Amino acid sequence: MKIDMLRLYCNVVQTNSFSREARESGVTQSAASQSIRHLEEDLGVSLLDRSKRPFTLTPQGEKFYKACRDLIEGFDRVRDEVASDKKRIEGTVRVAAIYSIGLHVMGVYMQRFRHLYPDARVRLDCLHPEEVKRSVQEDIADIGLVSYPSSSRTLNVITLWEEPLRVVCTPENPLAKNKVVRCADLDKTPFVAFDTDLVIRKAIDRVLRQEQARVDVVMEFDNVESIKEGVLLGAGVSILPEPVFQKEITMRSLRAIPLDRSDLSRPIGLIHRRRKKLPPTVDRFIEILKES
Repeated sequence: MKIDMLRLYCNVVQTNSFSREARESGVTQSAASQSIRHLEEDLGVSLLDRSKRPFTLTPQGEKFYKACRDLIEGFDRVRDEVASDKKRIEGTVRVAAIYSIGLHVMGVYMQRFRHLYPDARVRLDCLHPEEVKRSVQEDIADIGLVSYPSSSRTLNVITLWEEPLRVVCTPENPLAKNKVVRCADLDKTPFVAFDTDLVIRKAIDRVLRQEQARVDVVMEFDNVESIKEGVLLGAGVSILPEPVFQKEITMRSLRAIPLDRSDLSRPIGLIHRRRKKLPPTVDRFIEILKES
């Protein structure tokens, strides 16, 4: 005895017609009639009095009809509620991000996500790149945002965007008047660099080496905020991703000049655990990031 069979019975009673219900259900009149007979056989009673035209309900048929009607209405209501719950985007998206992304980029996406899905929220932790990976691997975070992402046996990567790298200096620096900086212009220039173990440092060093430019590294830091402070103090110039210095450019405390190497950029990607089923709320947040 299936719900579709009970629904067909109720519809036959409501329309008082086998032929009409058969057309609307996409079955033959014979199949509709046979389904009702199967119900009667299962119950061991007659539900319809077929000796009359049109047929009428027997007392047992009337009782069964009311019970079926209530059952189907309850089933449809719960089904719709469950479907609605599945579509509702709520809960928390746990995000781990490197400092430059968390501090300078994520705010826009978090605000957009909250506007679209007011029942959901994002919990953001800003960490060192290796800590971001560890958080995702240990399921402390649902997703991680890193630069120069690489997949592994445990992590999958979704490529998001590329950030151009610019030469950054104070307005007083001689390079500030340039419209474009050649790598050769940086030869022997005091330079505030990323730590040597960071991938972005290796990428910058590789390009400078290709152009035979040997900068004079005077400071090394593992985050862009400290590098910007060094540049603002006049210790030297640096090469930084475009989004991280927009505030200082607006305030005219820093200048940013394009390099003649347009291929020098920082890729940003999203990492998540392989073979982990991500909740719908996390999937929606990823969709917003991918739209960028």
